Amino acid sequence: MNKKIGLKEAISIGIGGMVGGGIFAVLGLAVALAKGGTPISFLIAGLIALITSYSYVKLSLKYPDRGGTVKFVNQGFGIGLFSGGINNLLWISYIIMLALYASAFGSYAPNLFELTSNKFIDSHIYASAIIILATAINYYSIAVVGKIESYAVIIKLIILLSFVGFGIYGLFENSHLEQLSPENWESPFKLLTAGMVIFVAYEGFELIANAAPDIENPKKNIPLAYYWSVLFVILLYVIIAVITVGSLEFSQIATAEDYVLAEAAKPMLGKIGFTIITIAALISTFSAINASLYGGSRVSYEIAEDDELPKQFTCQLWNQPVGLFITAIATLILVNTLNLESISTAGSVGFLLIFAVVNYTGFKLAKEIGGKKSIPLIGSIFCFVAMIALIVQHYSVSKSDVFIALGIIAFSFIIEFIYKKIKIKK
Repeated sequence: MNKKIGLKEAISIGIGGMVGGGIFAVLGLAVALAKGGTPISFLIAGLIALITSYSYVKLSLKYPDRGGTVKFVNQGFGIGLFSGGINNLLWISYIIMLALYASAFGSYAPNLFELTSNKFIDSHIYASAIIILATAINYYSIAVVGKIESYAVIIKLIILLSFVGFGIYGLFENSHLEQLSPENWESPFKLLTAGMVIFVAYEGFELIANAAPDIENPKKNIPLAYYWSVLFVILLYVIIAVITVGSLEFSQIATAEDYVLAEAAKPMLGKIGFTIITIAALISTFSAINASLYGGSRVSYEIAEDDELPKQFTCQLWNQPVGLFITAIATLILVNTLNLESISTAGSVGFLLIFAVVNYTGFKLAKEIGGKKSIPLIGSIFCFVAMIALIVQHYSVSKSDVFIALGIIAFSFIIEFIYKKIKIKK
């Protein structure tokens, strides 16, 4: 019999999933896009996550299953080409998130120890090495992965909350608070699209769905776990954004874009602060890679179990589903071929589409799941409009990022279409 998960543990799954590598990877990117309006962009993205969590609450209560999002999509649309394509996109989005976390690890690590005189080469060596190490740990023992997660959540939260405490004090000592004034904000449309590029920093709350069957007193604890974890992370991210923009000049943020959180600790704590936040970033991104590798391999297993991928994906390679090895190889390829903004854009587009579909499922099954129709419908429209806004804005800046994101969506459906065709012929 599985040990039941209490409310604290369920909330920590949600917080741990969101406060992984996301904030360390995308904070500099957010400031580059939104300038002084960065806290508003994090708030917009957080509110979309909060509305979406309503659908997840209702679906998790009605259909508690370790397949989580995969099961919800299948429940809403039946097993077919559309659900298979969306579920494939979920798996690929896990791989994109892994590449984002590994990229962040690679950006922070050379600040502690340079391997060569070339930071670009160092970042790729570190990013590749951490994926290989995390894959080895996943093969060695899932129990070790769980232990790393439980300790990492505590360590990164202590460090980030300390950063917030010192940061708020530091704003009164030596600050650039004028950078937060509305005249330094980008246009409302850019604030929205900046929020959507960094939406990947919020997607982790959906991991609660995978734990739903094991949560004790689900009627009370599942809603509390979703809402409290999302609200806590919104507050944390907005405060971190305020401190960062209020502590550093925009030119300093631009120079240190890939490791801006560590740079933001310098004005208040000097080199020690920079080093502590760098270590926190490495722990956070490493734990996020560990958990996402496991999650990604489980997603591919669940999709194959529902006959939306070949049954071979339920086979084991050594002691884990074959999806773990494929996920790791695909992550290595992505992290060494795409830049951080391309990875973040592709991840956000993918998750916004997935969440639009989950929200629509909540709307479609409102009667069965005992929910309101209006909230999931608003969530679905918001996610879809936000995704379109992100694509439109990015098309004018970087057409290649848009083609990569749309290509990934198309690929998810093409492989499902090919699989269905082959299956019919057999």
